[in-house]
Amino acid sequence: MPVKTDSLGLTGRRGLKQTVIRHLDGFRRGILTGTALLSGGYLASALPALAQATGGSASTGPGVSSFDVINFAMVIGAISAAMISAIWLIRERGKIDLENIELRAALADANARISRHEALIVDRDRQIVVWDGVGLPAEVLGQLSAETGAPQKPSQFLAFGRWLAPRSAAGLDEAIDRLRTHAERFDMVVETTRGHVIEAQGRVSGGRAFVRFVTLSGVRAELAELTTERDRLLTSLDTLQALLDIIDMPVWLRGPDSKLVWVNNAYTQAVEGEDRQDTLNRGLELLGTATRERVRATATPERPFLDKVSTVIHGHRRFLEVADAKTPSGTAGLALDVSIEEDLRQELKRTIQSHAETLDHLATPVAIFDRDQRLQFHNQAFQRLWELDTPFLSRRPDNGEFLERLRADGKLPEPHAWRDWKEQMLSVYRSVEATPHLWHLPDGQTLNVFANAHPQGGVTWVFENLTEKVDLESRYNALLQAQGETIDHLAEGVGVFGPDGKIRLSNPSFRALWGLNEQQVKPGTHIRHIVEACESSYRDADGWKLFAGAITGFEDERRTREGRIELVTGLILDYAIVPLPNGQTMIAFVNVTDSVGAERMLREKNEALRKADALKNDFVQHVSYELRSPLTNIIGFTELLQTPGIGELNERQSEYLDHIATSSSVLLTIVNDILDLATVDAGIMRIESGVVDIEELFTEAGEQIADRLKENELSLDIDIATAPTEMVGDQQRLKQILFKLLMNAANFAPDGSVVRLRCTREEDAVCFSVTDCGPGIPENARKDVFARFETNGQPGRRRGAGLGLSIVQSFVGLHNGSVSIENGEEGGATIICRFPAQRPLTRDAAE
Repeated sequence: MPVKTDSLGLTGRRGLKQTVIRHLDGFRRGILTGTALLSGGYLASALPALAQATGGSASTGPGVSSFDVINFAMVIGAISAAMISAIWLIRERGKIDLENIELRAALADANARISRHEALIVDRDRQIVVWDGVGLPAEVLGQLSAETGAPQKPSQFLAFGRWLAPRSAAGLDEAIDRLRTHAERFDMVVETTRGHVIEAQGRVSGGRAFVRFVTLSGVRAELAELTTERDRLLTSLDTLQALLDIIDMPVWLRGPDSKLVWVNNAYTQAVEGEDRQDTLNRGLELLGTATRERVRATATPERPFLDKVSTVIHGHRRFLEVADAKTPSGTAGLALDVSIEEDLRQELKRTIQSHAETLDHLATPVAIFDRDQRLQFHNQAFQRLWELDTPFLSRRPDNGEFLERLRADGKLPEPHAWRDWKEQMLSVYRSVEATPHLWHLPDGQTLNVFANAHPQGGVTWVFENLTEKVDLESRYNALLQAQGETIDHLAEGVGVFGPDGKIRLSNPSFRALWGLNEQQVKPGTHIRHIVEACESSYRDADGWKLFAGAITGFEDERRTREGRIELVTGLILDYAIVPLPNGQTMIAFVNVTDSVGAERMLREKNEALRKADALKNDFVQHVSYELRSPLTNIIGFTELLQTPGIGELNERQSEYLDHIATSSSVLLTIVNDILDLATVDAGIMRIESGVVDIEELFTEAGEQIADRLKENELSLDIDIATAPTEMVGDQQRLKQILFKLLMNAANFAPDGSVVRLRCTREEDAVCFSVTDCGPGIPENARKDVFARFETNGQPGRRRGAGLGLSIVQSFVGLHNGSVSIENGEEGGATIICRFPAQRPLTRDAAE
């Protein structure tokens, strides 16, 4: 507590005494100075007047003026006043001296009391700092023990940051500022840099602020240390909790009863609580019940729970890395959301697996060695290339062992210095760039080996088999040489131009066709120079400009162009503009002068033949129609003459009429056949398809040919046992087909023989066949047997016009069928007509 003194205090008395003395001395000096001035001035001016008045009266006799008397009186008055003042001052000075003596005695007493008071309030473990006012220096009383670390000099003592702990120094400075500005008293405990505890008390008394520093000891020191430690721990706890509230990791504290006692903001947001207190009140849990039970059963003070668990946060499944530590007062835990890492880990795992599967299906051998030079991965192509067994690869040999195994199996080239070569191969683990090597294996294979070092360690070996490439390259070069030789010996003129319009190559035929020399078409010559050289040989001046446009033009679609040109020399050339890869273009010229001449001649001959054939058809059609009318009349009158009502005919006349009737009938048949063929050739004959009863068809055909067979004592054998009941076709034309086939067989069958008519079913066809026992048809004559007016010189009873089988072939063709000739089983020939079993399409003869 501060020591009370008199109202002014020691310092006040000293100041007051000095002030009074200064005022008295000044007043005394002022009085003396004024008296001297007045007495000196006035006396100086009055004495001559007085002397003149007293002495001058006898000598000069002038009188004393009133002004002089007044001046003299004033002088006398001033002197009197000065004397009176001096007397008063002397008396006052005596009083002041007496008061000074009393003040000195009081000051001495005050100093003694202050010394006694200071001795009472200040000792070796206490120090007081006093501030009289703003802007005045502080007064330091007493001294703390040097063991505390407090400086002994007052100026250094006031620098609290030098000897107090930073937190204590900051708090003390703030408290002193409030004490001096707002008179806020304080009591606090501060800690020195040496760990000693000091109590600081701030008070205000008599308009002055002072702070007392007392070194604590004993129980109070221990209590202060505990209080300081508690404050420090609370501060650290607050800092830690503020830090935990900032981080994006749920953190929780549980009491001994496993209930939540504190959570951070991240935990509150994860469980969707309103705030921390709401989360604690409602007991919202981040982890599921099973997970919490597992944590409770697993965590021990010596071994905390560390594991990855899954839970639902905001409706999504998340993976958390949970750490939970058990203490005597409860448990503390935190969780790190590793969902992204887990997804990335799974994605990386899938990517690695996908890459492994991809590499495993590559045809290129690949092997990956880790940073320890041990085999980590290989694909099937690698195993097939080196023919290594699975047990050897499964035990993950190192790179050196792998090379030794290949050398032992004789699959590596034997270098001059094996150790140096092996060391060179393995030096890739210490390099930063891929190093390619060519391995020429003893079995003739050539490998391009790439050894690529990984930044994290390890090497990927890629074995590219160049055997086929080298072989293809050599074959390609040989092919290019062969193609060059071939092009040079081609009869066609060939020129190849690049995308820049410059010629790349040409053969001698190209130069010969256009009359160019080698200098004019040397590689690198632009096409415009070739155009200028060739324009004189081409009748159309724009011809080569077409070639130049196709070569150097910018068309969206490059197409092959073909055409024909004639030169002034009479040559006729076919050209082809063919686009090649890499923007190149080939122009080929073929000399077709001879073929074009022959073609023109053949075309003229063909036109003449076509006109002759048309003339023949017109003639046949005209003659046939012109013959039918007279024949009809002849047949009609012949039948009329044979009628009994006309009159009796003798035997010779009747015989002649029979011959006329028979000849007319044959001639009518020939004319009808010619008309049918003309109709077929003209393309106007159409078949009328319908359902045909096969049994009825064969019966009518047999009745129609019966008279002819009877003349030659021939018999007809009809076999339709395996035939279908019906078929689709033109009944009239089918009957004509059967009649013509039977007539042909009757013409060549021997007397008394049997002509067989059969109908069978073969898969998708209905077959008509007629077999005779005649001489047959030779193999060399079968190709012409269906030709018109062709008899092939075969002996027969009647020599016809040779139109029967031709009509058969035409009518069968109208039914989409076919006709063939085979040898009979007992000699002779069998003609087979095959018709489609399904309903045929309507087809005209022009097809």
